[in-house]
Amino acid sequence: MSGLGGSFGDLRARAASGVAMAALGIGAVWAGGLWFTLLVCTLCGAMVWELTRILDAGAPFGKAEAAGMTAAVALAVFWIQLAGLWLLGALVLTVALLAWRFPKDRALAVGYLGLILFAGLGLIALRQVYGWDWVLWLVLVVIGSDVAGYFAGRMMGGPKLWPRVSPKKTWSGTVAGWVLAGLIGAGFMGVLEAGAGLVLASVLVAMAGQAGDIAESAIKRHAGVKDSSNLIPGHGGVMDRFDAMIAAALMVFVLVETGMISALIGR
Repeated sequence: MSGLGGSFGDLRARAASGVAMAALGIGAVWAGGLWFTLLVCTLCGAMVWELTRILDAGAPFGKAEAAGMTAAVALAVFWIQLAGLWLLGALVLTVALLAWRFPKDRALAVGYLGLILFAGLGLIALRQVYGWDWVLWLVLVVIGSDVAGYFAGRMMGGPKLWPRVSPKKTWSGTVAGWVLAGLIGAGFMGVLEAGAGLVLASVLVAMAGQAGDIAESAIKRHAGVKDSSNLIPGHGGVMDRFDAMIAAALMVFVLVETGMISALIGR
């Protein structure tokens, strides 16, 4: 985050964008169904577009746009038409085909493209199968751990988590994020009719979100860029805003698909 001067300089744009994103997100989560699916697919497509522009900066006009559109449409169509291993296989093939078009950094592209698309799948499935209250839990865990980490890190300081990649993150902030995530999980036990294992699940989700934030920082540092794009006025790009969310959503997807979430929450 920039200093006070930079923060106040774009405060109006940040506030307007924040309100618009919150309203759109709340409305889509509440509506569910096709509306939520379209929003998730659009965000995933935008992130693929940003990733392509970052890792393939010399690409001709239209290549990044085509990659983003392909990812968004593929995720929507495969979710609607396929299920089970067919769905997973189709997404793996999509990731491979998109990554193959990168002239370099293909391994990096495979990893982050897979994160984007499978996180999108996890978000859609979480809303449809488990309901809007589980999506709310996920969002609050990610936001809460980020806010706790920000303030605890600046108030308490201490050793850096990974100074080479993310110089502002501290161990004190990281642990504070885990603690608040666990408290949020405890608060949602009654709402979600889940056992005490939801506390551990919340901490795991927070850890994944923090890892996603660091991963995106590493990609931008590798590419020598400050923001993933300027799509969101005052905030940067979609990847900048949802890096933690997609990693956390992927963690939930893994917990659900492996049956670990049922074991943890006693359902």
